[in-house]
Amino acid sequence: MENKIRIGALISGGGSNLQAIIDSCENGQINAELAFVGSDNPRADGLKRAANCKIPSFTVDYASIIGKFKADPSLTQLPGDFDYDDILAKQSLVLSQDDSDKVKFFLFTRAIAEDKLLDEMEPYPFDLLVLAGFMRNLTPYFIDRVNRDRNNPRIMNIHPALLPAFPGVDGYGDSFRYGCKVAGCTVHFIDYGEDTGPIIGQRAFPIAPDDTIDSIRKRGLNLEWELYPECIRMFAEGRLKTVKKTFRLNNGRTVQRTIVEILPPAR
Repeated sequence: MENKIRIGALISGGGSNLQAIIDSCENGQINAELAFVGSDNPRADGLKRAANCKIPSFTVDYASIIGKFKADPSLTQLPGDFDYDDILAKQSLVLSQDDSDKVKFFLFTRAIAEDKLLDEMEPYPFDLLVLAGFMRNLTPYFIDRVNRDRNNPRIMNIHPALLPAFPGVDGYGDSFRYGCKVAGCTVHFIDYGEDTGPIIGQRAFPIAPDDTIDSIRKRGLNLEWELYPECIRMFAEGRLKTVKKTFRLNNGRTVQRTIVEILPPAR
């Protein structure tokens, strides 16, 4: 058997997807081990799951960092390698024509927090970083320091909707309120936008007339706990290949998109 890969995880809340990943590593479904669990929320219940499994953990209190910067920006220092123009040009989380002060506040505070996050992660080498209910958008400052090879992304996320529909924080609720006939979840690699990265896998289920937001979330979570470990397993087996493809439409226009090809298992 090949060597186990090392997985880092970031969480914000209860960590149910984290537990599904831990269980899948322990039962041999994934040939991997958890290197660390980090959180932006010191009170995240998922940190208890890490402690119970003796997985190293840490917190970077985003709320405190943002509050401190808001009160007096001079009390906090931007990372020495932070390039505002480069980050602004790459990201698509906020529009550059938005209020410039708000944009700077967002990108400055995120870079300060992400720099601390990278410092906390540094003692724990990892092959894959999974976002397991991490409720903070990552900027190019962080992404570029984790994805050292742009052709081989290694930050994975699970989203509670069938992307590209309903990005953001409440995918199941948005699917229900819109009146969709199906809902589902998506695992994807992270890029510079909000829930816009190349899709690895999806699971869907029908929405019945008597469903509620709570019932949809419950069914969706059950699928998440199956799908996320499955996608991580394929990463661990070296079966995920990210490629750019160009398609020519009937009107003569060309469209380029980045897709994840799933390779067959090695024999």
